Amino acid sequence: MGKPVSQARYVQCGLTMGELLVSCATFNVLHGRRIQPDGRPTPAAPDEPSAPLAEAVASLDADVVALQEVDRLQERSGGVDQAAVAAEAMGARDWRYATALHCRSVPGRGWVLDPDEPGMRVYGPEARQPQVPSHGLALLSRLPVHEWRALRLPAAPFGMPLRVAGRAAPVLARDQARAALAAVVEGPHGPFTVVAVHLSFVPGWNIGQLRTVRRWIADLPQPRVLMGDFNLFGALPRLTLNATAPRGWRSSARRATFPSHRPLVQLDHIMTTGLGADAVGTAHAPRTAISDHRPLVVELAL
Repeated sequence: MGKPVSQARYVQCGLTMGELLVSCATFNVLHGRRIQPDGRPTPAAPDEPSAPLAEAVASLDADVVALQEVDRLQERSGGVDQAAVAAEAMGARDWRYATALHCRSVPGRGWVLDPDEPGMRVYGPEARQPQVPSHGLALLSRLPVHEWRALRLPAAPFGMPLRVAGRAAPVLARDQARAALAAVVEGPHGPFTVVAVHLSFVPGWNIGQLRTVRRWIADLPQPRVLMGDFNLFGALPRLTLNATAPRGWRSSARRATFPSHRPLVQLDHIMTTGLGADAVGTAHAPRTAISDHRPLVVELAL
């Protein structure tokens, strides 16, 4: 189990004494599926459904982690609460999981929605939770959290061909509702805001969602860290966030993250505002045993 906010990291990055670094990571975990060397996913092992996910998240040794494509009580992932598994693996003192869909994953049919749970729910370590299968995203923190906020992002009204792990050709996919989570976290130098998102794969719709999230967090403390699977390439997140005033968003790292076995493009981003370029320490996108995405890990002086 890692320790929060390493006090020695500044030495490696040339930062001055007192500029302690907070390690932030975003990871689309593909519900913990193992990936073969050629990029094909393997079935979940029934005797260790949560072990690959726990090992991958722990290996990041990050202080704040955003996870996308997280299962809760799904048969395909062993019926576990993956957000809780990941939180325990990294030593998070607080966390939240927000549902994008209350549903069951059925082979050959995709998502079968639960008609009795149409809206978004937010789950955490304390509250008693209904035993309803769902799929969504999580935000986990080793640092104290002062405030949580959640937002539902509606699905695009149309789908498009989508490349899926394990399929040779693109699959016509319908868009899904999405979720965003924000937390006001106590850092080494005071509060900062961290936001987890998983944006639509539909071009244009995801840009609108990113603008919505930017407005949604405008009243939260700076500096702000916005991270997740944006389904946007390269500089598009920076250009979108800075398209209207106030400006100042920058990318903290340029690393290819997809597909994990042979990264060609960057879909996963960690954007910041209220921090200078000199506040960024090391950044890397390590390969893990799970997912068709690689995690993106960046150290920031927060």
